Amino acid sequence: MEVRRRADAVPFTTTDGSTIRSLLDRSVAPVRQQSLAEATLGPGEATVRHHHKVAEEIYYLIEGGGTMEVDGETRRVVAGDAVLIPAGAWHTIANDGDGPLRLLCCCAPPWSAEDTHFE
Repeated sequence: MEVRRRADAVPFTTTDGSTIRSLLDRSVAPVRQQSLAEATLGPGEATVRHHHKVAEEIYYLIEGGGTMEVDGETRRVVAGDAVLIPAGAWHTIANDGDGPLRLLCCCAPPWSAEDTHFE
C-alpha cells in the first residue's frame, strides 16, 4: 500500500508558475497510469497558459477561488468545484481572491514536464 503525507511532500515551482506538492506520481511512488498533486497560487498569481498533448487533467479546488479558462471558455471557480481539462486543451487558472488558491491536480497519464507546452 502506498500512502504519502502532504506534510512530507516537498513543494517546487513548475514551468507553468504554480507551486506543486507531488502527492502520488512517478517521482515518489510506483504510479503507472495517473498522478495526484496539490497546486497553490497566491493572491494575484496565475499559471502560464499551456496545454498537455497527452494528459487529461482534472482540477478539484479545495481552498479559495479564481478564474479558470479552458480553450477560450472562462468561468469563475471556487472550493468544491471540479474542472475537466481534456488532453490538448489550452488552460490557465488565476487566483483573484485575497488568500491562497489550492487545488488538487489529477493527470492521466501521469503529469510530466515534457508534456507541458506553452504558447
